[in-house]
Amino acid sequence: MATAVETSVEGQVGLARLNSPETRNALGAETKAALLEALEGWDGEPGVRCAVIAGSERVFASGADIGEMAARPVDAAPDPEAAAFWSRLAAVETPLIAAVAGYALGGGCELAMACDMIVADETARFGQPEVTLGIVPGGGGTQRLTRAIGKQRAMEHVLTGRLFDADQAQRWGLVNAVAKKGRHEREALALAATIAARAPLATRLAKRAVLEAERSGLEEGMRAERALFDRAMASEDRVEGMNAFLEKREPEFRGR
Repeated sequence: MATAVETSVEGQVGLARLNSPETRNALGAETKAALLEALEGWDGEPGVRCAVIAGSERVFASGADIGEMAARPVDAAPDPEAAAFWSRLAAVETPLIAAVAGYALGGGCELAMACDMIVADETARFGQPEVTLGIVPGGGGTQRLTRAIGKQRAMEHVLTGRLFDADQAQRWGLVNAVAKKGRHEREALALAATIAARAPLATRLAKRAVLEAERSGLEEGMRAERALFDRAMASEDRVEGMNAFLEKREPEFRGR
């Protein structure tokens, strides 16, 4: 029986593949629960040092499950589980790479942007079309898109629901790389393997430091960065990394 999210680990890289073709990989309750289970599980697994989230060749994720949302009464109370998904996703410490082909719309675009890096297939199409359904983005779409591509562009695409392609996304700084058709996942896994070869404690601390730049002013961010630097300096991996450099050999990082 197919599962909503298929997972595998090769070397030190985890792969979580959205697998709900009947809903075009919509982020329904089952899919979100399975994805969090995989990512949070890898957070506690020293053998997984980076993770890739992928969809199919035709669609990364089409957004929220509209069937689930349409059934919700107008006077229903806000859904705390929906908000909790995005908070828990943002709290994942393992570096995350989105491998995007085809459509990444609404919640699918938000999922890609919630990752730390995006490798896009040349077929990728991004967008926040929630206004066409009478709603607004609710998983960080307005916030992350604005920070990535600027207020003017974000305003246009959020208010019109228009899509933009992989080349535009790269020019605007939303994606890290655009791969030839069918090669996006391979390139995302190669990037993940490079990150996984680095000191795992340091990459997690560095991820937190970069994210802090979005959340705070410069002075506060500098203080946070220095505190994370001090933690890295107190690690065995720092000793190993520096000794390996001086001894002209490959380091053997242990994540402590």
